[in-house]
Amino acid sequence: MEHLHIVVCMKPVPDPKKWGKLKLDPETMLLRRGDVPAIINPLDRQAIEQALILRDQHGGTVTLLTMAPPDAEDQASEALAMGCDAAYLLSDPAFAGADTLATARVLAAAIRKLDAKLVFCGAYSADGSTAQVGPQVAELLGVPDFVQVVALEVRNDVVRARCEAHDGETVYESDLPVVATFSRNANVPRLPTMRGIMQASRAGIVRWTAADLDLRADASGLKGSPTQMLNVFTPPSSRKGEILQGTPNEVASRLLARLREQRLI
Repeated sequence: MEHLHIVVCMKPVPDPKKWGKLKLDPETMLLRRGDVPAIINPLDRQAIEQALILRDQHGGTVTLLTMAPPDAEDQASEALAMGCDAAYLLSDPAFAGADTLATARVLAAAIRKLDAKLVFCGAYSADGSTAQVGPQVAELLGVPDFVQVVALEVRNDVVRARCEAHDGETVYESDLPVVATFSRNANVPRLPTMRGIMQASRAGIVRWTAADLDLRADASGLKGSPTQMLNVFTPPSSRKGEILQGTPNEVASRLLARLREQRLI
């Protein structure tokens, strides 16, 4: 097998433990992400782990790629400490407010420049959960995509993936290049080591802007997003809740009585 170059797309997301502090900007209709510390999207850790496993088996290079604000260097450095060989931060005001398609355009442009044979992502992000970016990147690159992968191997430039499906699992095969998105059941991500942290501090993070990717002004950010948030509101509640108390039998009797009173049964 020729040199195996794997790019892992990582998204920093607000720490789920502190989502109660998240707020929307009333003007932009975007999350105020600076109010909550960011972490590596949990499923992206599975993607990083699988890339490192393949590199350990076959040799090659693992490159971390993220489109995020400048402060995402912390998450990129953590990925380097886990074992990634290089990290690229795609950061530009022009990228702000991107929907999944505009995000995929930026990532695909960077992946073309990096010339990777394998592209890994988490199956979805904890904050958006659309599961769209990975398949959209594959479509823009014109390569096959495997989704909800739980196991993946590469032999003689052929990728074999076992993927979760609604009725069980399905096995797919394809020649390289391929995009794969990973389920939380794929593996157990490793933790950064002290040696990895020291190597990360020496490795450095490369920053690319829209100019480095030769992207049109209308291809990314809000300008390049066909879907945008127009309004967010809490719908008024006209119903009054009632909590029935007592033993299970007493609660059941009272509930039946209420339903009969309202002629619902």
